[in-house]
Amino acid sequence: MTTLHPISCRFCSAPLRHTFCDLGLSPLANRNLRPDEVAGEKLYPLIARVCAECFLVQVDDSVPPEDIFSDYDYFSSFSAGWVAHARRYSEDMREWFKLTHDSLVVEIASNDGYLLRHFVEAGVPVLGVEPAANVALAAEACGVPTEVAFFGVETARMIAARGRKADLMAANNVLAHVPDTRDFVGGFAELLADSGVATFEFPHLLNLIDQVQFDTIYHEHFFYLSLVAVEKIMASAGLRVFDVAELPTHGGSLRLFVCHAHASHGETQAVRDLRAREHAHKLDSLDGYAGFAARVDAVKASFVAFVEQAGREGKTIAAYGAAAKGNTFLNFCGVHHPVVAAVYDRNPAKQDKLTPGTHIPILSPDRIGDLKPDYLIILPWNISEEVRASMSEIAAWGGRFVTAVPTVRIF
Repeated sequence: MTTLHPISCRFCSAPLRHTFCDLGLSPLANRNLRPDEVAGEKLYPLIARVCAECFLVQVDDSVPPEDIFSDYDYFSSFSAGWVAHARRYSEDMREWFKLTHDSLVVEIASNDGYLLRHFVEAGVPVLGVEPAANVALAAEACGVPTEVAFFGVETARMIAARGRKADLMAANNVLAHVPDTRDFVGGFAELLADSGVATFEFPHLLNLIDQVQFDTIYHEHFFYLSLVAVEKIMASAGLRVFDVAELPTHGGSLRLFVCHAHASHGETQAVRDLRAREHAHKLDSLDGYAGFAARVDAVKASFVAFVEQAGREGKTIAAYGAAAKGNTFLNFCGVHHPVVAAVYDRNPAKQDKLTPGTHIPILSPDRIGDLKPDYLIILPWNISEEVRASMSEIAAWGGRFVTAVPTVRIF
């Protein structure tokens, strides 16, 4: 692990001297381009470091969040698996915490209403908080009241001043996206009812390390989270983790159940077990982060060898899913258009644009029959089974599916 010039940890302000992973120069992973935008595209250093004090893994040289999230091409409802996950969450939370028409559920980064709409259908009052105005409009259209704002202490106080605090707050895959994590988590302390529960879901850093999921590192993800680090963050706002569930989403995620430090929710054995497992993997020391960069280089070498071999054989390569992780992966591997002829994606907001950095045309999946690729790389490997089921037509011309993380697999 390389020692570099000190940059301060975004949470505890300790010098960041230890590089976890350097992915070189990369564009914004969620910024798909119109053809006329290619000439002005910017690249930024993509370096993840680990704090030796609080063990928070974080990227530096970040882009201002308003440049990333004010207009966004990611709509949660285009993943059937994620919508089903949200429905199960709604059912479980209503049952476990006895939510009724007198309750209030607030979701932070509520996207297009994919989750809160299930509470609305059950008659539970909701409020979404979403900074991307274009996505918030989609939520309003499906009956989810949405505040267009970045969330933090100020926004929380504004909402609480209306006379309602939240019985349940949800934050799915957003804790990693907010550079001022103290202000963000402080907002939960302001808006959460005394006995209320907040749930935070995020990909687990332990899985990122074990399975070499380096493609989940990009500028929009400021943090890569462990229980070790998140417990420190919560404590800074007077909150504590009392339960945890391990989920299959996004390559292996945690759902933390959080309450006020003084609340009566008892700590579960699951929390104690996870603390022990992270300690066993040395996530509370720098030793747990050493050697990751070399494993990343090995994944790149394996994929580049596959692409070169396919080229020698005259095979056509396309990809599925114009996802951020795929854009990080392709840019780091240096695989551009026309080596990958097209990327297919169900989201109309992405179609007829180009992938950032690699400039691969993004097309509707309906058009895959025009190209009939020999190989279809599933870039969002976390929904590999869903993609293989929905794109099974490629078998008609002998096409085969490929995933590349943590190693090249051909199906």
